Amino acid sequence: MKIFQGFSLAFNMLTIIPFFRVHDYFKGINGYSAMFYPLVGFVLGTLLYLAHLFLHDIFPAAHVSVIIFALWVGLTGALHLDGLSDTIDGLFVSKERALEVMKDSHVGGMGMIFTLVFLLLKLSSLMYLEAFYLLPIVLMLSRLNATLAIYFYPYISSGVGALLKVELNQKLLFITLLYTLLITLIFTSFVALVVSILVLLFTAQLFKNRMGGLNGDMYGFIIELSELILLNYMII
Repeated sequence: MKIFQGFSLAFNMLTIIPFFRVHDYFKGINGYSAMFYPLVGFVLGTLLYLAHLFLHDIFPAAHVSVIIFALWVGLTGALHLDGLSDTIDGLFVSKERALEVMKDSHVGGMGMIFTLVFLLLKLSSLMYLEAFYLLPIVLMLSRLNATLAIYFYPYISSGVGALLKVELNQKLLFITLLYTLLITLIFTSFVALVVSILVLLFTAQLFKNRMGGLNGDMYGFIIELSELILLNYMII
């Protein structure tokens, strides 16, 4: 039962797709939710790839890429982009004010500018990507980074993240690593896994040094940055 509730919660947290609508963070299911983050990413990536298969014979390639990009943003509810912009705003103020600025519902100038540049880079990456069948891997590994960040790095805020941090234990992390590694090997994308982990190590350590730890917005930042770098790795 906890496994089913955990997957439902993960799906509802990371997507706008209705799936039993579990929004209550019951004690005991939050760790299972974090365990399923990479699997939710894999499902989302698969949906995007299927949309590409359906559309690529109907529309010009560039237009299909724009549609996939719009679906990507839409299916995730721009959740991680919001975290990206908030984190950027926090990086451009003093350490003491960073968390306060990140909690502000208004997007600052630097957050808006850098997020726009980021979106342009991500769209351009999709327009030059040929291996769309690897989108499930891109979205899976980026969300694996979020799960690893939750487990290995201090959490500096309150709310859902604190519950995830407490309940994500070694057993659940092992299961997460096991199934993501198996899927990665099936897709022969081991180097992509290494690239993704390097992004996590660099980014999370940067936040730890500056802020003393991570919060939900920074998890979103890590997911978005991982996706962008993995897309460009796939192009190369």
